[in-house]
Amino acid sequence: MSDTELLAQRFEEQRPRLRAVAHRMLGSPAEADDAVQDTWLRLSRADLNTIDNLPGWLTTTVGRVCLDRLRSGSVRHEQAGDEPATEAPGGRDPEQEALLSESVGQALEVVLTTLGPTERLVFVLHDMFAVSFEEIAPVVDRSSIAVRQIASRARRRVQTRSADPQADPVRKRRVVEAFLAASREGRFDDLVSLLDPYVVLRADATAVRMGGTGELRGSSPVADFFNGRAQGAVPAFVDGMPGAVVVVDGLILLALSFTVTDRIIGIEVVAEPDQLGALDLVVDGVAGAGR
Repeated sequence: MSDTELLAQRFEEQRPRLRAVAHRMLGSPAEADDAVQDTWLRLSRADLNTIDNLPGWLTTTVGRVCLDRLRSGSVRHEQAGDEPATEAPGGRDPEQEALLSESVGQALEVVLTTLGPTERLVFVLHDMFAVSFEEIAPVVDRSSIAVRQIASRARRRVQTRSADPQADPVRKRRVVEAFLAASREGRFDDLVSLLDPYVVLRADATAVRMGGTGELRGSSPVADFFNGRAQGAVPAFVDGMPGAVVVVDGLILLALSFTVTDRIIGIEVVAEPDQLGALDLVVDGVAGAGR
């Protein structure tokens, strides 16, 4: 197999995820396909020696393509029912269909109608696809702290206007509390059941030095990491997201934020002091507790 064929094969493996990102961003199946094709063209012209993480590069690149399209005003929004019933040659695999089915409904409409292009990109990439703020920052030409603030603002707007029961913050908090309890009690199977199969765990460098891990993917590895942990974790809201903090001697040492749909799809751990100071933390009803 030639290098070009191998690259095309790896791209095809990522196509369902890329199309789901683009569909969330653009609200149109046809526009999503065009954005994915543009992403392939950019990949074919890129210096592959500079790409360390191909899935991450592709996700942020398709996000950049979508952002350019939204800013240019060239996107035509279609209702979900406008997608042709006939399949393209070869058809779509079940994973792609599952991802696309998540891209329709009230949550998508809320994103499309209430958020500006930059807010929409940050919200989609981070909250829906667990891309880190650090990876999103260069796409929107902002600092990671500014991107976090954009995400927090977008999240509040979506949650206050969405009628989707999956956006219910009380339900999401219950999922997180169940996860923390299973973690403390070492119930591995329960942890796995609360995690999306493609969950992503990310931690900053300070958290890694404290015994964390930089990045883990998949429900079993993430469940294994948390199994028996969370002994000192206290439920909290982190930038409006259900989460937890670890408090020692009255000081917050680290914060965990969880991105939750029907299950947990992303966990971010922050321990760097400046980053902690920039978070909007609510612990047991007290804003900014421990900072």
